[in-house]
Amino acid sequence: MSGAIKLSSPETREFWEIPVVYEDEHLLAVDKPARLLTSPDRYDPQPNALYDEFAAHYGCALLAARPAHPRDKPKVENAVLVVERWILARLRNRRFFSLAELNAAIADLLIDLNQRAFKKLPGCRAEAFALLDQPALRPLPVTRMPIARFKRARVNIDYHVDLDGHYYSVPHRLVRTEVELRVTATTVEVLAGNRRVAVHRYSARKGAHTTDPQHMPASHRAHLEWSPARLIAWGERIGVATAAVVRWQMERRQHPEQGYRSCLGLLSLGRTFGNARLEAACARAVAIRSPTYHSVKSILAKGLDQQAPPELAAPNPMPVHENVRGPGYYH
Repeated sequence: MSGAIKLSSPETREFWEIPVVYEDEHLLAVDKPARLLTSPDRYDPQPNALYDEFAAHYGCALLAARPAHPRDKPKVENAVLVVERWILARLRNRRFFSLAELNAAIADLLIDLNQRAFKKLPGCRAEAFALLDQPALRPLPVTRMPIARFKRARVNIDYHVDLDGHYYSVPHRLVRTEVELRVTATTVEVLAGNRRVAVHRYSARKGAHTTDPQHMPASHRAHLEWSPARLIAWGERIGVATAAVVRWQMERRQHPEQGYRSCLGLLSLGRTFGNARLEAACARAVAIRSPTYHSVKSILAKGLDQQAPPELAAPNPMPVHENVRGPGYYH
């Protein structure tokens, strides 16, 4: 019995049809398998991933026929000859105006061909199929095999890989290594060392990121878990001055998230020097009108928080001059 494997890719709009001969219910001899091999070695050809997935999904083994050896697949070669003689030859003088019309004519002749009696064996092809092949056939899988494409990619320093202009996260430990992407119409799988290390929903948004928090390094995860309200509440537990410095980090940035790292830096200073010294340093930084992380860190490093707060000089009075009209002029 002979036939063909038909594989199509909606992403690349490619269509492949590979002739096969069914040796039994589990083994298929594949004709012209070059498109399915990554290394067409004469003695040990290496199949590609799509080849292996097809065999696993449909529960069969694919055996590549040797080039220029038609006897490796005699049933296929003979079936082609029979079809040319009893179908194509009978249609050679007819003109068809649609593919559906041609398929209908072939279907009628195919029924006649399969019911034609064998010359040297009893019965016909239809009877042989019903007796030998049909009992061994198993039902097809519930779902069709999803056509996937595979792509090699290198993990960038931000632990993301680029696919079609969108960026997908992978575990941080794989930074600067090469991985393989298995891409279907709905999912993106990241494979490293024949193991799946990440899976994401496919996105067509250019320049956007799809990030799994579990893929982040510990420092980035800690950054993600904080929020402005939580940081301000932490500052208030330390003291009024610390809360003021935390609020300053949030309010003076274009986005509050840009102040997260400075606030986490203040948290680290509190663990190193203690909350009491941190509160004193923040009070001094507010007093000198420099409530930044670097100012607080410098104050703690130099021990200035343990000194009396600086006295701010009173503003100089306005000079008396006929050209200085004062606020009363504008009333």
